[in-house]
Amino acid sequence: MPHGWIILDKPLGLGSTQAVAAVKRNLREAGLGKVKVGHGGTLDPLATGVLPIALGEATKLAGRMLDASKVYEFTVAFGAETDTLDLEGNLIAQSDVRPTVAQVEAVLPRFTGPIEQVPPAYSALKVGGERAYDLARAGEEVELKPRSVTVHQLTPVRVERSREACAGVSTTLDTNGWLDELSFEVHVSKGTYIRSLARDIALALGTRGHVIMLRRLSAGPFTENQAISLDKLNAVGKGAPLENVLLPLEAGLVDIPALDLGPEQASMVRQGRVLSGLPQHDGLFWARSGSNPVALVELSGGDARVVRGFNLPDVAE
Repeated sequence: MPHGWIILDKPLGLGSTQAVAAVKRNLREAGLGKVKVGHGGTLDPLATGVLPIALGEATKLAGRMLDASKVYEFTVAFGAETDTLDLEGNLIAQSDVRPTVAQVEAVLPRFTGPIEQVPPAYSALKVGGERAYDLARAGEEVELKPRSVTVHQLTPVRVERSREACAGVSTTLDTNGWLDELSFEVHVSKGTYIRSLARDIALALGTRGHVIMLRRLSAGPFTENQAISLDKLNAVGKGAPLENVLLPLEAGLVDIPALDLGPEQASMVRQGRVLSGLPQHDGLFWARSGSNPVALVELSGGDARVVRGFNLPDVAE
């Protein structure tokens, strides 16, 4: 039974559930039988990029991935808003106003740090037990409450084109050029909707906007440098070694410190018992025996209590 992570560079048009199904299919075709598989954070079909997929005991860490901060690159098209706030939707509002780079930079501090945002009507959030996107598709008016999120960093990364460039007047933008599109890089907390952020930035600029490109650059400790293509995943089903694409379980734990255990301590932790008299500071650790993950533990006052145990063979035994 494999345990660890496949970091998929999710292609355009593929849903997260379809990505998980593709992993299961390739593992089955590789003769690995039924493997527990889960993803660490949904990506819309129109988004690309880093999708952590957990296998075996690593699925116990999928919740940590959902809670982790993420980095995205996205492009906003100014002048039009759709009901889905992206390319999939129907046009609901237009504006002739186009911002300048200087105007964009002036409003970005409003969207940095702790902010309140209203999620898109076309989202998986539940309203009265129903998914918001199901209600929206049925033509019902969806009202979602604002939620608190944190935008750690928000930076424009490049200009796509200007109104002058489109008219053939100029292909060089200075800070006085009008923007039809602008790309950003953003580092956000869990629960942040990039489509809502794009909408709100456009409104703050006196115009309308929607997302025309969204790419996840990182999720928790995983980055696009670790991501593999769908073709490379499919090669596993055709006989390529799984080791070529599988990261170890502990790759999802590099953002927290390790706690080294002796054989007796490891045995106690596997039994769910409390370790006492430890010198480490309070906080979350991943306990290991040699290099083998044993459990997530929470330290408080020198006592370590198991948060989540891993049923892995101990290579030290």
